[in-house]
Amino acid sequence: MSQSIADIRKEYNARSLSISEVDKNPIDQFLIWFNMALKAEIMEPNAMTLSTISNDKPSSRVVLLKGVENSEFVFYTNYNSSKGRQMIKNHNVSLNFFWPELERQVRIEGEVKKVSSEVSDAYFQSRPRGSRIGAWVSPQSEVIENREELDKRLAEIELRFKDREIDRPPHWGGYSVKPSLIEFWQGRPSRLHDRIQYTLIDNDSWKIERLAP
Repeated sequence: MSQSIADIRKEYNARSLSISEVDKNPIDQFLIWFNMALKAEIMEPNAMTLSTISNDKPSSRVVLLKGVENSEFVFYTNYNSSKGRQMIKNHNVSLNFFWPELERQVRIEGEVKKVSSEVSDAYFQSRPRGSRIGAWVSPQSEVIENREELDKRLAEIELRFKDREIDRPPHWGGYSVKPSLIEFWQGRPSRLHDRIQYTLIDNDSWKIERLAP
């Protein structure tokens, strides 16, 4: 390697964050930051790391936020995927957004549940046709022999839905995460970052604290 991994570093100095600046509601504060990420034209600002638990072992992958509804974070996936099976057994999950262009990170902990079939149906029909076909094609997280297996399945599904509406697969739909903790991280010089944490006290009240970096 031309550069040691340990020597890779960036000094953060673009902004600061204080308790006096943030909104009293962390959902509103998240939307403020998210809209700033949109304006900054960050590539896929809705990309978030979803972490689940299986047999006491953590598992993480990147998924896409598709909405903030009723103060909950909504995303969609295959119910039979690894993460889908893990969320059935353990409802505790975490989400993490990282927007390096803004030197910001948002960490969320909460409980996940499926959204209604009506909500999943409505979102599924809003997807591009290719994405709807793909939801039928892929046995997500299962071992497959080769790429040709997917291509064969794609041809079969395209023929099946030729000249007709593509219904939502019964194994595909949405989840929402109700947060119990949200942390806003703002990069600062010398690794002395600003960290503001919201902890849910009851259904509509949050405790706001500063954390050491």
